Amino acid sequence: MRRSIFFSLLFCCFALASAPAAEKKPNVLFIAIDDLRDWVGYLGHNPQAKTPNIDRLAKMGVSFTRSYCAAPVCNPSRAALMSGLRPFTSGVYDNGNDWRTVIPEDKPLTTTFRQAGYFVCGAGKIYHEAYKRRNEWDAYLENEGGGKAEKQLAKTAKDDGVGGIKFAPLDCADSDLPDYKITDYGIAELGKSHEKPFFLAVGLHKPHMPWNVPQKYYDMFPADKIELPPYLENDLDDVPPSGVKMAKPQGDHAKIVASGRWKEAIQGYLAAIAYTDMNIGRLLDAYDKSPERDNTIICFWCDHGWHLGEKQHWRKFALWEETTRAPLLWVVPGLTKAGGVCERTVDFMSIYPTLCDLAGIATPGHVEGKSIKALLANPKAVWTQPALTTFHFKNHAVRNEGWRYIHYENGDEELYNQEADPNGWTNLAKDPKSAEQKAALAKFLPTHDAADIGEATDKKTGKKDKKDND
Repeated sequence: MRRSIFFSLLFCCFALASAPAAEKKPNVLFIAIDDLRDWVGYLGHNPQAKTPNIDRLAKMGVSFTRSYCAAPVCNPSRAALMSGLRPFTSGVYDNGNDWRTVIPEDKPLTTTFRQAGYFVCGAGKIYHEAYKRRNEWDAYLENEGGGKAEKQLAKTAKDDGVGGIKFAPLDCADSDLPDYKITDYGIAELGKSHEKPFFLAVGLHKPHMPWNVPQKYYDMFPADKIELPPYLENDLDDVPPSGVKMAKPQGDHAKIVASGRWKEAIQGYLAAIAYTDMNIGRLLDAYDKSPERDNTIICFWCDHGWHLGEKQHWRKFALWEETTRAPLLWVVPGLTKAGGVCERTVDFMSIYPTLCDLAGIATPGHVEGKSIKALLANPKAVWTQPALTTFHFKNHAVRNEGWRYIHYENGDEELYNQEADPNGWTNLAKDPKSAEQKAALAKFLPTHDAADIGEATDKKTGKKDKKDND
């Protein structure tokens, strides 16, 4: 009897020892960049840009050449990506909307990963920082520091910019700015041994204005060598009133042109990008040394693009190519192949479901995007879903691989053959020859648009929150 029990126990021990260990879920390094448009080396849109580290990341996995934001504004773009709810579903359209009032805590990507057993931590700008909900996180860097350094203008600085477009070289070290400390946080987490799988979010502020970074980054782009972006003097002539209203040609652009400092402003933007690229390099070095490197996904995204004079427009806040297109990069160990390039048209609503798909987590039913896991495995796979971008109530842009269609609340329209006309200089919305293309894209417009939830009220002052127009 005792011998029988002994051999039974021995058999169980051998069976347990030989059984395969439970597969550990992949970690996620979630990198968010603020206001970075398609001026990165690997996209080749502006050869003046110097982004060796972002280009290095692109070579590590799959880069998307046609990737677009859900909204060309910080707050709604980030709220949509993180919640899985598009702006026209949530009613979060602008920076003054407190997304927390309409997006319950059970909806965000962070919650989904926490409930799946992940340690969820972060630093920097993931959501629009005017509205924080830190109880979504297990840990978060609260003190970024470095705010005073952005005011230490170098002796070479003429002033702090032109009107609302802020740029100036600084007399400070790289480590004096908030993004350096945010990156430090990511580096430290990557170097740790984690008991649980981790979801690590690192949100860098630059190149958000002010484009104030150390002098050496300005020196990389001599102002007299700067080339202006593709520009057509009469570009707005065939743009309908709604589009012209968004462009605001008599605002930032008129001031920049009158100042004669257009090239200097571009120099500032390129310098701010180069500063961020430096921090990306530091983060990638830590990733390469990480004990979890071979089991850590990288998802690199940007909240939207930026205009620097195209269509006489500056900033975001519009529905054209320049302000809606932004970099998207993925590295998925065991799935993506180095140097993969995907030319399919996707939007950032795909990020939430794709991360769930890759981690083996059920995608919550409310999530509106579609997983692009198939494109990560095979960048040339068939994909027919266009990208959809929303700016304010009932203003939408639909983009497929060849065309962009814009429909405004009042019925105004724009249609561009972006394959033949990459700068969007000829509006074909009224051209009968393009009616079929317009109708095909119009089918993807939403059939219901939620009302704007309204501007948040400051609890202390009782006044409406001032919108961040940068």
